[in-house]
This record gives sequence, structure tokens and C-alpha cells, in this order.
Amino acid sequence: MDAVEQLYAYLDGELDHSTVVRVEAHLRRCSPCLEAYDFSADLRRVIASKCSQSMPADVRSRLLGMFDDPGA
Repeated sequence: MDAVEQLYAYLDGELDHSTVVRVEAHLRRCSPCLEAYDFSADLRRVIASKCSQSMPADVRSRLLGMFDDPGA
């Protein structure tokens, strides 16, 4: 896994404990990687906040109905 993949895996909480410790140690001493981490974490928070609205019930119902009736 390259550094970028590790960074995203870290953000996603997919790393084992020993790898998390290594990544966090690296972030403390490598400002370019820390900047990349901060940017990615901030971007994820912004996207999550903008996508937090629920789908209107009528739209959800029609969408689910399309799966039940592929000809619709």
C-alpha cells in the first residue's frame, strides 16, 4: 500500500493498530502529509455535511418502486 492509499485507509478507519501508530507518528513529523490529511479530512466533513439531508419520502418511494417494477 502506498502512502496515499494508507492515508485514505487511515481516514476510513481501516488500518490495524500498529499501522495507525506509524501513520500518526509520520503525520507528526511530515508537514506535507499532514496538510494532505487535513485537506482530505476537511473535504470529507464538508461533503458529509452537504449530503446529510434525507431524501424526500415521495422521491424515495418512487425510486424504490422502480426496483420493484423495472418497466416503470
